[in-house]
Amino acid sequence: MAHETQLTHGPGGRILSNTGVWSSDGKWIVYDTRSDTVGEVFDGTRIEAVHTTTREVRTLYESKNGAKCGVATWHPIEPIVAFILGPEHPTAEWSYGASRRRGVIVDSRKPGVTIALDARDLVPPFTPGALRGGSHVHVFSPDGEWLSFTYEDQYLETALRNVGISVPGGVKVSGTHPRNRDGTYFSVLVTRTNENPLSGSDEIQKAFEEAAIGTNGYLRCDGTRQQRALAFQGHVRTVAGNIISEVFVVDIPDDVRIAGDGPLQGTETQRPFPPKGTTQRRLTHTANRTFPGIGGPRHWLRSSPDGTRIAFLMHDDMDMTQLATVSPNGGEVTFVTQCKTGVASSFTWDATGERIAIVADGCVCTVDAATGKVTTLTEPSKPEETPRPEACVFSPNGRQIAFVRRRESANQICIVDT
Repeated sequence: MAHETQLTHGPGGRILSNTGVWSSDGKWIVYDTRSDTVGEVFDGTRIEAVHTTTREVRTLYESKNGAKCGVATWHPIEPIVAFILGPEHPTAEWSYGASRRRGVIVDSRKPGVTIALDARDLVPPFTPGALRGGSHVHVFSPDGEWLSFTYEDQYLETALRNVGISVPGGVKVSGTHPRNRDGTYFSVLVTRTNENPLSGSDEIQKAFEEAAIGTNGYLRCDGTRQQRALAFQGHVRTVAGNIISEVFVVDIPDDVRIAGDGPLQGTETQRPFPPKGTTQRRLTHTANRTFPGIGGPRHWLRSSPDGTRIAFLMHDDMDMTQLATVSPNGGEVTFVTQCKTGVASSFTWDATGERIAIVADGCVCTVDAATGKVTTLTEPSKPEETPRPEACVFSPNGRQIAFVRRRESANQICIVDT
């Protein structure tokens, strides 16, 4: 077996995000301090990083005025971290919730000092580039030039989850609402949702768990390159009326500041519209399978570095969760793994695109992306110490994988050599 190291010790909550947990130099792993094992209770007050060699723990940010913070990810080049920040001075009318959270950035060289990521404008006629609700899971693109996030609208009661992106460019909003904020990024939604999708159609009720496609986009069928695109899960309604998740792609234009068939900021009766040139496509059609839809542990889609394959989890005909892939251009779904007990975690690709990190059969493993061969890296453990399913993340150089075990009555950050 490979060498495993437990980096943290003692009590306290520790939650890894599903990707982006390694600093670009591979020396630090960032996490938040939500108290419950799975991170469903958003009560963390610190963003911390642990050094992978010395095991030094640094506090990058500690929230104040009743705010909570979590879901931290590193920039792929710079020593900065993006994360969620809940409301300061929360009230009964404005407490933490999906539509009342925002993204902030902290420079690890200036701990404790946050920079507002997304702007917020809650007063009509709203401001282009500002959000009217809450953002979540901010992940930098491979080149670090933009971020993706999921979003829920605060203004409309019929808010549906969507996917958006933020690009550099300051946004100023008026001060007519006490929760309005300026931002350093220009944010837009890039997906389209429908509260009541037509059965058997490609309309989606919810867009979520997205990932940038490729380190440099992907090649279309005509040989041209789409530089900026996201894969995401979309809830569709089958002919039988059931809601299932399918794989979708949205191609995003170079300039997201140009409005399409509606205002980027939305109206009093309509959610924000995607930019001009945004194209949303469905890639998978699984309604007629024995076990339809994407399945298994909660996970974010992940693209191979070359942009040719989008990976996700799906049940095989034996009802075991397996890794599967599909091209961003569409086509047949290919199962990668044939794990007897199924894949039990979210996953990441290494930088070469040759391996995928997963938890299977109670162990951290790597999967050969070409052959599906599984290599077990960690020893089998007691059920209560089995690697957690939320994160299994390759280091930038592919030589280590970060994950979480429950030890000493607390979540602990661990790494294993590959």
